[in-house]
Amino acid sequence: MALAFDEFGRPFIIIREQEQKSRLRGLDAQKSNISAGKAVARILRTSLGPKGMDKILQSPDGEVTITNDGATILEQMDVDNQIAKLMVELSRSQDYEIGDGTTGVVVMAGALLEQAEKLLERGIHPIRVAEGYELASRIAFEHLEHIAHKYEFGETNVESLIQTCMTTLSSKIVNRCKRSMAEIAVKAVLAVADLERKDVNLDLIKVEGKVGGKLEDTELIYGIMVDKDMSHPQMPKQIEDAKIAILTCPFEPPKPKTKHKVDIDSVEKFQTLRQQEQKYFDDMVQKCKDVGATLVICQWGFDDEANHLLMHRNLPAVRWVGGVELELIAIATGGRIVPRFQELTPEKLGKAGLVREKAFGTTKDRMIYIEHCANSRAVTIFIRGGNKMMIEETKRSLHDALCVARNLIRNNSIVYGGGSAEISCSLAVEAAADKYPGVEQYAIRAFADALDAIPMALAENSGLQPIETLSAVKAQQIKENNPCCGIDCNDVGTNDMREQNVFETLIGKQQQILLSTQVVKMILKIDDVISPSEY
Repeated sequence: MALAFDEFGRPFIIIREQEQKSRLRGLDAQKSNISAGKAVARILRTSLGPKGMDKILQSPDGEVTITNDGATILEQMDVDNQIAKLMVELSRSQDYEIGDGTTGVVVMAGALLEQAEKLLERGIHPIRVAEGYELASRIAFEHLEHIAHKYEFGETNVESLIQTCMTTLSSKIVNRCKRSMAEIAVKAVLAVADLERKDVNLDLIKVEGKVGGKLEDTELIYGIMVDKDMSHPQMPKQIEDAKIAILTCPFEPPKPKTKHKVDIDSVEKFQTLRQQEQKYFDDMVQKCKDVGATLVICQWGFDDEANHLLMHRNLPAVRWVGGVELELIAIATGGRIVPRFQELTPEKLGKAGLVREKAFGTTKDRMIYIEHCANSRAVTIFIRGGNKMMIEETKRSLHDALCVARNLIRNNSIVYGGGSAEISCSLAVEAAADKYPGVEQYAIRAFADALDAIPMALAENSGLQPIETLSAVKAQQIKENNPCCGIDCNDVGTNDMREQNVFETLIGKQQQILLSTQVVKMILKIDDVISPSEY
């Protein structure tokens, strides 16, 4: 640590225990921060694009995650360095806001840091670099709006939504049946979307998975699916036009809250106690019958007695249903959740066209489907797959696709993918750099070079010659003045992303550029790192 001296030349201490703390200042601090950021970006670089690789992450308790989703990789990686944590938060915020593009945003930030390092070595002040980046990001942001296309879609014309979701899914494991997955995602979003307000509540889409079957068996259920079975094996397995009582009270005799003791010294007393209990159950079941319910869904358990009575009165019931599922059932069927038997009224019942119990495979696993609901605002996507990791990864991929469909409903502008938007922005930023005198010009040009990192990574992951491919596409964009030329990752034979139907959402791309620039500016402004010693 730096020592301070008083006027007699004696050293005195400023920071507590300063000989044990390590400190990096000036350029060294920036260099170490930049290399930490670049290291994180390098991990994610290989998982970008349709030919990107997946990562296996093992958690401390031995659980294995296989994923391609940038945000998930960084969350599970357990990063220790302060700057690397910033990169993790960067991809997390992209995930919360947009849901897609979590890998690209980190790769972009890594490229910006790499370019900044070169400028710092030439002796340009970090603040000037940060200001130049800020100017350049604004130019790129506005340029994206110029090259964006508005897409019109309605309830019936959803092809553009499906194409954009397919672009998102093409970089995931599920890309072999991306068409059906994209259709499922779009249908689910349109089922719960409020098109007047241009808003989508993704909480209403429940994603369930079950091991077994194949990916192609994944289906969309216009209704709710509960991972439970009827409480008695002899209850009917299929109920049409069900009227559902949704209860949060247990089907058991009431228990006093205080400590109590019942003295039973004769058979008669025992009989009266039993009759009392039986009458209590009778009343409960009768109340449900009187209201006109044909199915009871209960959050708690039943006594065997109650179960037997329900069975005799032909009142099918489901027990131990979770709270979130109850709420979704209530939303879907238009019912109310009833906390006490006294409050059951016919108005509070939910209605569903069909409730059925379905068994899977040979494993006695049963699930209850509640379909054709009065209010089909809640839907379930039911994923099948060969193993648990596959299902988890499909859930993450579908989450990305759902977010993309939601973003398109919010703002229906798209830009072309395959790195074409980045190349086009890079050219625009490069052209605009000449207008700025002074040191910022270097930073603006560096930003243009950094934008090329994403198409480069795409080409590299697809096994093409990165620099050759990139310069060919760039030359083609300039020659034809066509912002749709991108990297041909899938070897289709054309560089025009319009023909390949590779789209991305405009807000997702803009968010990527803004977020990565913000984080890089923040990292460049740090010039002193004081960390406690390692014990």
